Amino acid sequence: MSMPAQKLDDPIEVEARRLLLSLMYVDCSADRKWNIATCREIAPLTLEINRLKREKNAVILTHSYVEPEIIYGVGDFKGDSYYLSEKAKEAKADVILFVGVVFMAETAKILSPGAQVVVPDRGSGCSLADSITGEDVRRLKALYPDAAVVCYINSTAEVKAESDVCVTSSNVYDIVIGLPEKRILFVPDRLMADNVRKELANRGIEKEIISSDGTCVVHEEFTPAQIDEARAAFPGVKVVAHPECTPEVAELADFLGSTSAMMKYVKSTDAPYYLMLTECGLVSRLEVEDPEKNFIGGCRLCPFMKLNSLQKIHDALSDPQPDQIITIDEDLRQRAAHCIDRMFELAPSN
Repeated sequence: MSMPAQKLDDPIEVEARRLLLSLMYVDCSADRKWNIATCREIAPLTLEINRLKREKNAVILTHSYVEPEIIYGVGDFKGDSYYLSEKAKEAKADVILFVGVVFMAETAKILSPGAQVVVPDRGSGCSLADSITGEDVRRLKALYPDAAVVCYINSTAEVKAESDVCVTSSNVYDIVIGLPEKRILFVPDRLMADNVRKELANRGIEKEIISSDGTCVVHEEFTPAQIDEARAAFPGVKVVAHPECTPEVAELADFLGSTSAMMKYVKSTDAPYYLMLTECGLVSRLEVEDPEKNFIGGCRLCPFMKLNSLQKIHDALSDPQPDQIITIDEDLRQRAAHCIDRMFELAPSN
């Protein structure tokens, strides 16, 4: 059945067609395919959010793992933690609305203290960031006083404040190798620490890596069996994984890298199929930006990232509630900023 004709000068129709150009390649569940009808449903909300952005001099930072209608409907910048940290640092906005998880919004507040930083849902936590506290780090530091404290960017402000330098999955090797200390206390990701330990050994670099016990609820679930099954069923498949996966999975992957690096790899590599061992939001982005590629599943949903929605973004932008506004004690903010600034100094490009 054909859709009823719409006036081409109707703002909602113009917005719906803009959305369709971005979303039509996204492989959603069977009950919600992106077509002109579903785009018309969300167009009034995206129009209003974008109007509020202009009115409030706001910028919306969107992580690659959130829903595609958010990324392409209202996001100003899209990417991984490192890239969005850079954009938060550069922001001249009065309001930064961070659509991701809370620790990312804290990072934005650390780097742009003059802006009001808000989150759509305060419940959007992170199993890694929530696995360790500042007090936990202080106890570990007392046990290993000669260690350099390296925190993964997936950590809270109070953990960053107790750390010497922050790292991401793309710069972790360069930074850890460059530190003069032979003993590294790595928090909070145990599996990334395992992968760092193994990579340094492969490079012949002697460092002792001591880790806490946090893991990512998405990446810890992938198994070597999934890779074996994919290779048997789809000859020529390229397996792309994140360093938050287990070392057993990392060893079998064709490519191991950060969210941004995974995107670059897929876009620059020819293969009949790709198995993406990461959060499904990245697959949705790739379906939009490189629709000729074939993805065979395997990805998993992050329950925290998926708490974000267009309606929550609208509400947080129009009338943020106290629990949606990120506040950080100034002394703690400055100490956390030193940790992040040192990352930018030691690894200025991602």
